[in-house]
Amino acid sequence: MATPTIRSVAELAGVSTATVSRALTHPEKLRPDTRRRVLEAVERLGFVPNRQAVDFRRQATKTVILLVRDITNPFYLDIYKGVEEFAFEAGYKVLMGDARYDDARIAHYVDMVRNKQADGLIVMTGWIPEALRQSLPPIVIALQMIADLDLPMVHIDNAAAARLAVEHLIGLGHTRIVNLTGPMHEMIDLERNRGYREALEAAGLPFDPALEIAGNFRLASGQAAMRDLLASGIPFSAIFSNSDEMAVGAITELHASGRRVPEDVSVVGFDDTVFASAVDPGLTTIRQPQHEIGRSAMRMLIGILEDRPAAPGRIELPVELMVRGTTAPAITAPARLRAQ
Repeated sequence: MATPTIRSVAELAGVSTATVSRALTHPEKLRPDTRRRVLEAVERLGFVPNRQAVDFRRQATKTVILLVRDITNPFYLDIYKGVEEFAFEAGYKVLMGDARYDDARIAHYVDMVRNKQADGLIVMTGWIPEALRQSLPPIVIALQMIADLDLPMVHIDNAAAARLAVEHLIGLGHTRIVNLTGPMHEMIDLERNRGYREALEAAGLPFDPALEIAGNFRLASGQAAMRDLLASGIPFSAIFSNSDEMAVGAITELHASGRRVPEDVSVVGFDDTVFASAVDPGLTTIRQPQHEIGRSAMRMLIGILEDRPAAPGRIELPVELMVRGTTAPAITAPARLRAQ
């Protein structure tokens, strides 16, 4: 018997070859009875579609790029695993690009998609240069919200997450709470800062700008911020850090100065990365669902690439407060830290 072809499937099902192709690539676009007839003909004849030919006609590379701001940051590892896992299941490959806070590098990866070297991008840089914003290729934003761009997005409610962390500290009796932020020029930093202030306001606590210190999410900036704060003599009894790395840096400096965590200072991080288990006791932190963020972003991007209907434009995933050993009830007076 001759090898079945798409034409022989079409003749048996009583449809056009275009309808057969649509049934195999976008079955949701056909009426159920038409789809059933085509699939029954495919099964009866033992037809195997040439996926490479289909992809060639679509000019698809079956490759996507996950673009992060700093490839050395362990925060991205579980997200990459989620992206790669869903991509593998769907027959796609994943390249990981490192923006390094450089507009030229972002432009390079965007041009890769424009030049058909990849099909789409999952972007986690926090910004896209203005010069690139005309005629963007298929892009999904993961976590790092970008102002003035209405793009498909997988994200968390950063303000609500920050409120959750600060409310935990307030519930333990802390009233002088340091807000160790990110660079404060990106949306996620502004949203977490808003959540911090809202938690204070709801509890009737005054906002003290001296307790708001900008870092860059990395361990060294947490150390530097804590070193400067201790040298200033400003009293405090707790820290809300916008990343686990900065939290660990702050804890390292507190220990070096003779302060105990959590007996003298309580600390809450953000992300629940490997750094949360790198300290003893374990770090109380906000858990972001990193693996699901990756899977959801890849699912959304494939939906865009394959023109699936009713794909959600935004997905908001829940966070969780992981209470561990770095938070405890406040001591009687934060001023104790000044006297040491």
